[in-house]
Amino acid sequence: MQPSLRHRLSVAVDPEMREDDGLSPFNRLVVSGILLLILVGVLETEVHVIRRFGGVLEMIKAALFVFFLVEYGLRLWVAPLNPRIRNVWHYAFSPSALLDLAVLVTLASPFLGLEATVFRLLQLLRILRLARLGRYSRGMNLLYDALRSRATELWLSMVMALSLMLAASTLLYIVEGEVQPEAFGSIPRALWWAVETLTTVGYGDVVPVTPLGRFLAALTALCGIGFIALPTGLLAGAFSDAMRQSREERRHRHD
Repeated sequence: MQPSLRHRLSVAVDPEMREDDGLSPFNRLVVSGILLLILVGVLETEVHVIRRFGGVLEMIKAALFVFFLVEYGLRLWVAPLNPRIRNVWHYAFSPSALLDLAVLVTLASPFLGLEATVFRLLQLLRILRLARLGRYSRGMNLLYDALRSRATELWLSMVMALSLMLAASTLLYIVEGEVQPEAFGSIPRALWWAVETLTTVGYGDVVPVTPLGRFLAALTALCGIGFIALPTGLLAGAFSDAMRQSREERRHRHD
């Protein structure tokens, strides 16, 4: 029996409905549209580009608005065919659908006559278009699984890092507070130094000058190496486990 038009569209539109791992031609077009929309958003921040190509950019945005509006309507129509979605409303209020709607609002905002301040605030949502690429990327899904599987360990490492920052800033406040009150005169002021030292950024705008302060700074910098290595090792191990599990699932599916 020939599959219905709605079913064929669901396979083309919804990556979860495809049996293989690749993207459908339609979703390749969607990804290209997202990247083009991001590029337009970046170019619009340059005054000289707006003066010279403002009309062209507006035409591109208008065309992309129509395209993404059609895509949004198609996703609503075929959503109930996905076993994980109960009905249209279940999909409409899902994070991915709300994200799609937010992107449409940013595109439609100039045509809605919104005030300049409101329009600029809506432009912050443009970065969310990058998040839309996650639904088409197996790697992003694996990264999400890795983060979720190591959530407790990552949370503990974050608590340890915050505790270390607070301890370092408190010690430097005690040692350097009277010598450099503008930089270490309070714990919040010393906290900036602790952040840049533990993250090994090392801007050099604030440095201890007393021997004890420099000794504590050296210890803090050494601790910063572990501060960076601990979550990195956790994520690397989790991502490796997720990759291995994904390969095993695909092997079982093809057997």
